[in-house]
Order: sequence, then structure tokens, then C-alpha cells
Amino acid sequence: MSTVLVIVITGLVLLGSGVRLVQQYEQGVVLRFGRLLPPIRRPGLRLIIPSADRLRKVSMQTVVLGIPAQGAITRDNVTLNVEAVVYYRVIDPVKAVINVENYPRAVSQVAQTSLRSVIGRVDLDTLLSDRDQINTELKAIIDAHTEGPWGLRIGRVEVKDVALPKQ
Repeated sequence: MSTVLVIVITGLVLLGSGVRLVQQYEQGVVLRFGRLLPPIRRPGLRLIIPSADRLRKVSMQTVVLGIPAQGAITRDNVTLNVEAVVYYRVIDPVKAVINVENYPRAVSQVAQTSLRSVIGRVDLDTLLSDRDQINTELKAIIDAHTEGPWGLRIGRVEVKDVALPKQ
């Protein structure tokens, strides 16, 4: 009798450890022994094999990523600090999990280098007067690097603050 009870309790514990909850704003990617299992797990209770499967939950919400002040030199040799904001979301959770190790950090790095690059191609007058053009160019550059290979879509990029030197 006690042996049967131990087996039943052990079975319930194993079953309970294989239940995962995927929230409404998430999708789950299951890796079994390191290999991707095809269907993406939709929101709700999901069963996995406890010792063989790993469920990676990926948020499908829009992420607001502040880009810290980047020192840049404009085309007319003015040194300034520029801050920006990037809005992005995951559109393909499999690519986001498989193709890039840490996609929030990767988006941040691409955005920082793209910001410095775009600022270096415009003069100070254009930067101060035509931010919409610069925002559109930044979005296109960052989106080209992230959408195809990483499964991320850039919704919006905005230059937030331009700080001129005191000289």
C-alpha cells in the first residue's frame, strides 16, 4: 500500500513539474535536448517533459528601450551628445530565441552604433530642424539589421535629446 502511494505521489510531482503557464502576452518556444520543437506554444497551460524540455517564454509586447547619450560628431564637425528611444517588439519568437543570444542588448547595441553613424552624416542644422527625417532613417537602418535575422520589428525610433557642448 505504501509503495503504491509513493509511486502515485512521485507521478503527481513529475506531472506538476511539467506544467507551465504561458501568459496572454507571451509565446513559448520549446527546446527538447537543445533541439527546437516545431509548434510555438500559445497562451495557456502547457505540458512539457520535465527533464528533457526547456520552455523559453518570449514577450510579444512592445518594448521601450532608452538609448543612452551617444557622443557624436556631425558632418560640420560639431561634437554633441544625442539620446534616443527605440520601440520594438518580437514578431518571430523562434528567431528571437535561436538566432541571437540576448536580443534586448543586441537591439541596444545596433541602435547606439546606428545613431552615431546617422548623426555623423548630417550637419547640426539638419539635426535640429528635421528630426522626422533622421528618425525615419534610424528606424530603417535598425529594422534592416533586426527584422530578418532576429525576428524583431522596430516600431518607432525617436531622437529624444540633443545636448550641445558649452563651448
